[in-house]
Amino acid sequence: MHKMKYIIPVLLLLAFAAKAQESKEFVIDGKVKNKLTIDLASLKNYKMLSLDSLVIFNHLLERKRSIKNVKGVALKNILSKVTIDEASPKKLSEYYLVCTATDNYKVVFSWNEVFNAKAENNILILLSFNAEPKKTERNSWPTIG
Repeated sequence: MHKMKYIIPVLLLLAFAAKAQESKEFVIDGKVKNKLTIDLASLKNYKMLSLDSLVIFNHLLERKRSIKNVKGVALKNILSKVTIDEASPKKLSEYYLVCTATDNYKVVFSWNEVFNAKAENNILILLSFNAEPKKTERNSWPTIG
């Protein structure tokens, strides 16, 4: 896989937060027919993706750090297990997804960013990585997109 498709934009949701609560699961709800709760054990049932390394940039596109030996699950694969309560597939392009961290930090993705991007697996829920410089990971659900 090409590393480039994972680099822009790059977000670390829940990662390196100083005082955020630890989270052991997340919930997919809203306008869905079947609410889904995901925990670490259930993530292991999804296809695992690996990257050798990934550079993390801030909002000014300045290099902040790099992470190596990245392993994660594509958000798209997780969301494919949920049935959206919408009859018209065309209407889905008007939907957006809000990912909210335990410290209330929010990241918003459009339906098209998740499901119709050229990079097939452009948003990952990270399960493991090595940070440079070494940092203690306080939360369980970093996400890159």
